[in-house]
Amino acid sequence: MSAEPSFTDYHTLTSEEALQRLEASASSGLSDDQVSLRLATYGENALVGENGVSALKVLIAQFTNVLVVILAAASALSFAVKDFAEATVILLVLFINAAIGFFQEYKAEKTVESLKKMTSPNAQVLRNGTIAPLPTSELVPGDIILLTSGDVVGADCRLLETINLETDEALLTGEALPIHKDYTTVCKTDDSVGDRFNLVYSSTTVTKGRGRAVVYATGMSTEVGKIAKKLMAGNKKRKTKLAKSLDKMALVLLAVAIVLAIIVFAANRFKINSEVILYAVSLAIAVIPEGLVAIVTLTMAIGMRRMSKQKALVRQLNSIEILGSVTDICSDKTGTLTQSKMVLVRAFIPSNELYHIDGLGLEPIGNVYKAISSNESDSTINRNSKAEVLVEDSNMSPSLELLVKGASLCNNAVLKYDNETGEWSSAGDPTETALQVFATKLQHSKEILVNRQGYKILYEYPFDSGIKRMTVIAQSPDGTVFAFLKGATEKITECCTQSPLNPEIGVNSSSNLYSALEPHIESMAADGLRVISIAYKIISPSELECISSNTPREQIEQNFNYIGMVGIYDPPRPESRDSVIKCHQAGIVVRMLTGDHPATATAIAKQVAIIQDSKRISDKLDSTSVGINNLVMVARDFDAMTIEQIDALPELPVVIARCTPETKVKLIEALHRRKAVVAMTGDGVNDSPSLKYADVGIAMGMAGSDVAKQASAIILTDDNFATIVRAVAEGRRMFSNIAKFATELIGSNVAELVCLTVGLAFRDLNGRTVFPLSPVAILANNMLTGTPPAMALGVERALPENMTNPPRDPAKGLFTWEVVSDIIVQGAFIGGISITCYWLRLDVFGDGNLGSGCNIGYNPSCDTVFKARGVNFACLTLMILNFAYSCRDTRRQTLSIPMLKRVFENRGLVFSYLLAWVITMIALYVPKVNTSIFKQHYITWEWSMVFIAFIVQFIFDAIYKYLKQFIFPPTFRATQSQLLLQKSSQGKIIEEK
Repeated sequence: MSAEPSFTDYHTLTSEEALQRLEASASSGLSDDQVSLRLATYGENALVGENGVSALKVLIAQFTNVLVVILAAASALSFAVKDFAEATVILLVLFINAAIGFFQEYKAEKTVESLKKMTSPNAQVLRNGTIAPLPTSELVPGDIILLTSGDVVGADCRLLETINLETDEALLTGEALPIHKDYTTVCKTDDSVGDRFNLVYSSTTVTKGRGRAVVYATGMSTEVGKIAKKLMAGNKKRKTKLAKSLDKMALVLLAVAIVLAIIVFAANRFKINSEVILYAVSLAIAVIPEGLVAIVTLTMAIGMRRMSKQKALVRQLNSIEILGSVTDICSDKTGTLTQSKMVLVRAFIPSNELYHIDGLGLEPIGNVYKAISSNESDSTINRNSKAEVLVEDSNMSPSLELLVKGASLCNNAVLKYDNETGEWSSAGDPTETALQVFATKLQHSKEILVNRQGYKILYEYPFDSGIKRMTVIAQSPDGTVFAFLKGATEKITECCTQSPLNPEIGVNSSSNLYSALEPHIESMAADGLRVISIAYKIISPSELECISSNTPREQIEQNFNYIGMVGIYDPPRPESRDSVIKCHQAGIVVRMLTGDHPATATAIAKQVAIIQDSKRISDKLDSTSVGINNLVMVARDFDAMTIEQIDALPELPVVIARCTPETKVKLIEALHRRKAVVAMTGDGVNDSPSLKYADVGIAMGMAGSDVAKQASAIILTDDNFATIVRAVAEGRRMFSNIAKFATELIGSNVAELVCLTVGLAFRDLNGRTVFPLSPVAILANNMLTGTPPAMALGVERALPENMTNPPRDPAKGLFTWEVVSDIIVQGAFIGGISITCYWLRLDVFGDGNLGSGCNIGYNPSCDTVFKARGVNFACLTLMILNFAYSCRDTRRQTLSIPMLKRVFENRGLVFSYLLAWVITMIALYVPKVNTSIFKQHYITWEWSMVFIAFIVQFIFDAIYKYLKQFIFPPTFRATQSQLLLQKSSQGKIIEEK
């Protein structure tokens, strides 16, 4: 290209000027050489987020922590004193931990990086004269793309051709209704983004029609890219409570390790030699849980993959931790709680005609029944009643036929049947699709009327979001010209001056007509239906002569006859109700934020159990409050409230209708002031602030914008509320498992610390400390009792009460008083029992001879010491593995029947236990390995001491867990909002459970 294109003024150019500036051909597109050059110039068409994954950086990170430094120093020291066996074991420990950390962290990072590819749409691109689908990431300025209904626009483009094209730009501008596009328009320089009708923008969707456009901006140069830059500016990652807890723990344990090293030196009267240094280093390593960070990463990576399989893609690993603390889920309605499948289920005509329509989905199969009564409040459908009329093409009333023709002709949706798959598909707006399915059920589809019966579409005035209506002028086979009008009832009645179908309705004003229809509108909305009205008029030949494609629609859209209204239903997902009930049982409040009419929102909220007690909908607040209904509110009322008024509410609304992105942010702020942890869903660019401000931002993968996805922590690939609940359950399971293995891992270190520190009191004939375990035995014990069982606990299945317990209080972090108690009490007891067995074998069942030089190697005087070390190693190693089983459930008795039934359920833990026994046997009974490396002897009758220690451990564990229920009673962490919501349900939640 001769010059870099300007990305700011294409709306001021004609389509020909845009093509000329971009040096592009509308008939053949770009050549491969042009694409390569422009890709090198402008880069990939993608929003820039975090940097790509670097394997080298992840690997280096594994060798830049305190543990690795200590291990490396210990290994170097062992090599220096030519203790190669010990040095090899230490290096093995170092590289095993580094390998675990590297592979798990790298895999997790690659999973996050692949997220963009999984959510990237394709585009139909014209290149080298051929149209082919390509990933939008490969688009470059000058590419010619084809747009059809349902497409996601891949880049910012100047339109070259439009046929009834409309795009949904709500994610960019906040405009709720689609925007009509016209390629012939040349806009002014100062026109806003929403007023540039000759442009389409990246990440917006085509809701109607088709078009052709030339790409002029890609990646961060697009409008959404500009917003993304602002979102990323100064965006720093904040550490979670878990990360902070681990940081504090690391500092504390490092300090303890240093103190213990000094104690070892002092116990040896600061006569420091290689053996003393190695023991001090080994003791320091025993204090630091070397596998903890790697296992946390592993557990979260596994959880990340599990959630991915369940349609939830995790972008930020730390969000999994926060999920376990969520107290409030603020969810959209359409497509999340509902199926986003518009189905027309009711039709009402003022001439006392009410119809109910069977059949769901796109397949135009289902009966149309006439109700016994036209009064919607008491209408009944009894399919065995003789008074009921099955409506067919042959017996439709004139008014119903007009309604059906209007729904069919004033419509751009297309139904298609695939003969190969036997399935129906649609192209077009979901609402229009529902109308077309209805008309097809009565054999009045647009395809039948136009292609078979001879109707002709003469003129069309597309749907305008400003006036919320669409008009079509069509000519029937007999020459009669009809004008059909479709849209929102309040906008349709503005154009009506007659309603001959029901003379009882006076129409001397549009407001009078709307007032007469309002009870029926409210009745449909109360059932969760979206109401669309249809009107018609006959155009005389003389009037038709005065109409052209340039005739203003205002001239056409007057003096219509009102025909009737239809109710379109977006059915709730079958799993939504059960999922909401699960949230109630878990102490989580579900809040629905929707742009729908309050009555429609309330109806859906009842159906999915967000509102459990209908009586409370009409309740008013007391005299001290603002005097509005606070369970279901309209956004304008909530937005108008001051912070003081909101905080004075006994509970915040659970349903907000006509919701805006600003309302979402205000609600999050209110919830945060009440110490709530909030998960918020969103799909548009203007939802990005609320997604980032929420504790967990959840973007829609199917309907969401790229910017919303980038601002979120989790992306739902199915836009399903049930997936959110599964993600919360997974977050709870994961954090519970982190607490379990942290307890086991640090508890085992405490056991080692107690045993090895108390063991410093034993001295030989020369007054030197006789170590209760050799440095290699310490490292082996540390590896066997640390990483393998902790990894197994990390994948432990959820406890039965996982989603019936209340949310975890995030302020308490990982190391609650109960966790700290488990670590110290259980760890100290195990260490105490182990060193007691060491002492018993030395002084009670032995001769008490500690020999000389037993820290260096074996000699005849060390026989008793080596036997005692063998007992100590077996006791300490295997009791810690028993403790790991106890950590599977820190409340239930380890030897209870339910727990014994699950003893082989966790295969990783079974493997860890067997591995510990195998290594213990090798360390005790393989010649040379036992005496030269582990510096201990095999044991025989001493196994009775080990098994008695097991019995004592299990008895203590049972007593401790029994006492815990009194020391740490379960607490229900519930906000006032949750308590009121549970009270309002009047026991219905318990019954559902």
